[in-house]
Amino acid sequence: MTKAIGLFSGGLDSMLAARLLQEQGIEVTALAFTSPFFGARRAKKGAKQLGVELVIADISEPHFEVVRNPAHGYGRNMNPCLDCHALMIRFAGREMEKRGLDFIFTGEVLGQRPFSQNRKALDVVARESGYGESLLRPLCAKLLKPTRMELEGLVDRERLLDIQGRSRRRQLELARQWGLTEYSSPAGGCKLTDPGFSHRLREALADDPGMDVRDVEILKVGRHFRLGGGVRLVVGKNRADNERIEALAREGDVLLRVVGHPGPLGCLRSREAEPPLETAAAVTSRYSDAPRGEPCRVEWREVGRERRGELLVTPFGEEEARAFAILPGKR
Repeated sequence: MTKAIGLFSGGLDSMLAARLLQEQGIEVTALAFTSPFFGARRAKKGAKQLGVELVIADISEPHFEVVRNPAHGYGRNMNPCLDCHALMIRFAGREMEKRGLDFIFTGEVLGQRPFSQNRKALDVVARESGYGESLLRPLCAKLLKPTRMELEGLVDRERLLDIQGRSRRRQLELARQWGLTEYSSPAGGCKLTDPGFSHRLREALADDPGMDVRDVEILKVGRHFRLGGGVRLVVGKNRADNERIEALAREGDVLLRVVGHPGPLGCLRSREAEPPLETAAAVTSRYSDAPRGEPCRVEWREVGRERRGELLVTPFGEEEARAFAILPGKR
């Protein structure tokens, strides 16, 4: 029996690619990835619906390096899709070899995405993955050159498809035909396609080129502010944010909280020996229940060290705080 492993997000295209091969009697293994920018929740649902084995690989470290320095640049936001796809196919190739499988497949569709799924991009990904000779794209295979698998009879080319472009009409028809009712929206699972998150990440990398993959998590919570000179402040929006921020604070960060009034936790991250505590306290207190225009007390402590203290500040007004806010398109 022919056996294949495929990149599997749980989106409609990856599910259809797997099902199309199942229709030929090919044994399919699904491969999903996790990193700080996406998880495997959707893939788990999709694999269960298809009845296929799901392998989950954590690619956090190599993927973050790709995000930092993509050889082929970014898409509309911080998504390095060509380099990311090549990385994933490389992982799939190693898993294919380890398991003694016959080939790799993906759910890519020619022309569906202008940056990452044009003909040139598909060729680049295949070549740079190192496994181009073992790569099949079932949904658009008839529009591409025949692969080794088709020429050797492992896959029947006539039963593959020629889908192209951004319309999803044919995919939706196939989903109805095969009874696939649960699938996620295209690109809905990657934080790197989100403009707000991408802007936060771009600014964080500019402020702290040495940040590592663990520092990405704090970009997903709260309000973010830039206080100048590489100084950043994260302020929680709710209790869950506050708890997450406290858990993610690293040694040297300064945590701030208003005394005597409900309000958020602030986390000040700085390379400076004397960070702007008063500005951070004024921003943090802006989002508390402290009376506007009246001084309030803000306590602070440095994580991992003995330094702590208390400041008397007047909370910033909305415009004063907004002047420091990190917003998409604002530098």
